[in-house]
Amino acid sequence: MNSPQQQPGILQTPGFAHYSVAWSPFHTTKVALASSANFGLVGNGRLHLVSVNPSPGGSPRLNVDKQYETQDGLFDIAWSEIHENQLVTASGDGSIRLWDVMLDNLPIRAWQEHTREVFSVDWSNLKKDTFASSSWDGTVKLWRPDIARSITTLQAHHSCVYQAMFSPHQPDVLGTCSTDGTLKVFDLRAPAYSTGPRTNTFTNPISAAVLTIPASGTEVLSIDWNKYRPMVLASAGVDKHVKTWDCRMVKTGEVGQVGGICETQLLGHEYAVRKVQWSPHRPDILATASYDMTCRVWTTTPTPGRPQLLHIHDPHTEFVVGVGWSLYEEGVLASCGWDGKLSVFRA
Repeated sequence: MNSPQQQPGILQTPGFAHYSVAWSPFHTTKVALASSANFGLVGNGRLHLVSVNPSPGGSPRLNVDKQYETQDGLFDIAWSEIHENQLVTASGDGSIRLWDVMLDNLPIRAWQEHTREVFSVDWSNLKKDTFASSSWDGTVKLWRPDIARSITTLQAHHSCVYQAMFSPHQPDVLGTCSTDGTLKVFDLRAPAYSTGPRTNTFTNPISAAVLTIPASGTEVLSIDWNKYRPMVLASAGVDKHVKTWDCRMVKTGEVGQVGGICETQLLGHEYAVRKVQWSPHRPDILATASYDMTCRVWTTTPTPGRPQLLHIHDPHTEFVVGVGWSLYEEGVLASCGWDGKLSVFRA
């Protein structure tokens, strides 16, 4: 087995391309990586658990504490909001697995309902016993870690759903993005979701979004809710644009409510933007990761005469597909890419 290579601020894991990085909500120095062999096209996957150790006056030292092998590539990861040692992974074989980092080798639970690749998982920080998954089969499913089947299925789009994200402000609201270029907002409290005594969401999936935003003429790859401004979403995708949307501004169309006001467009990436994430510390700061091999930090409220682009981070030599803000230390981010590198830096 290839051993990880170390240098200040960067960890390299030969043979595995990273798809997603997530900081623990409980531990200030723990990071998880979802990775795939052969760029996720074929082969196995690996879950890396990494510790970020501060170094006086310099870049942090990164060390792999544990790693778990999987039979198929891993595309995303989400830490539990109720158990400090648990997390879920999304896999290319359509499975979702729950892991306990205090145990070795095997997941403590696995689910197999999606019929195609699971591309995202997100744990609700409000309804802390629930997480969501989205898949290339067009569905979003809601789960509880103690239940053997999904608790709700949404027929969110008629094409690949790249991401599903719970609102950090309202526990029953979540957003999705897809290959069809739209963002959709679902409200699980809406009357359309009430099921009769002979129906359930397995045979009659929920499909009525309360809001549809035509965000792009091509695929939207990533979304994120603003942590301070309710109903404000950021989107990014193949058109290289990063856009922010006020979802409160809507109009009624033939297929329900459509619209959403585009507040800001952030231009500068040279290729598709694979990931967008708002800062957990500031309402106007967000980070992006792109196929142009850079991670960038932006402001939506620049000082007059100053650019919206604040920082470019470019140590990667392949597509950068994951970026995540530290929840505890303002301005610290982690980025990961197909070059097998995890980079922790301060913007």
